[in-house]
Amino acid sequence: MTAPITTSEQDQDITATVLRERSRLWHFIRRRVADQTDADDIMQDVFYEFTQAYHLPEPIEQASAWLFRVARNRIIDRFRKKKEVALEDMGASDEDEECRLDLMLPSPDAGPEAAYTRALLLEELQLALDELPANQRDVFVAHELDGVSFKEMAAQTGVSINTLLARKRYAVLYLRQRLQAMYEE
Repeated sequence: MTAPITTSEQDQDITATVLRERSRLWHFIRRRVADQTDADDIMQDVFYEFTQAYHLPEPIEQASAWLFRVARNRIIDRFRKKKEVALEDMGASDEDEECRLDLMLPSPDAGPEAAYTRALLLEELQLALDELPANQRDVFVAHELDGVSFKEMAAQTGVSINTLLARKRYAVLYLRQRLQAMYEE
């Protein structure tokens, strides 16, 4: 039977993990978040949450994987909060206009490798969008890329909001499945 870990040992483990993972985690966040202040905030949130979770009775088995998963979730949360920013203000060129998911793609300013990955992802996304049934694609593009609300779409098309929601849900499920392999690479 092993002795329980003391608070001092926990603090040492936390410090060692932070020192070991800090650089990789920073680069992970920075590739996905253009604003350095936002990246700093996310990094701080992740490590704060890590210290809180580490003191819980259930141990964190794989700290590295846990940190990156929490970072990814914080990045997504941050971008959802900023979703009301007009897509034109996000700084992309006109050629990307119909296929804009800047919030989930590597930053175009993060170097040649990130730019190449971004181009591949955009190309694959466009192919996946083209495979969707027209009604699902139209709802997804209107809502996610053009920022049209479901209420506005319902008024314009005469289709109920619930139907529009279902179409978008099916589109998202298909796109997730279709792009999962590329995401894992």
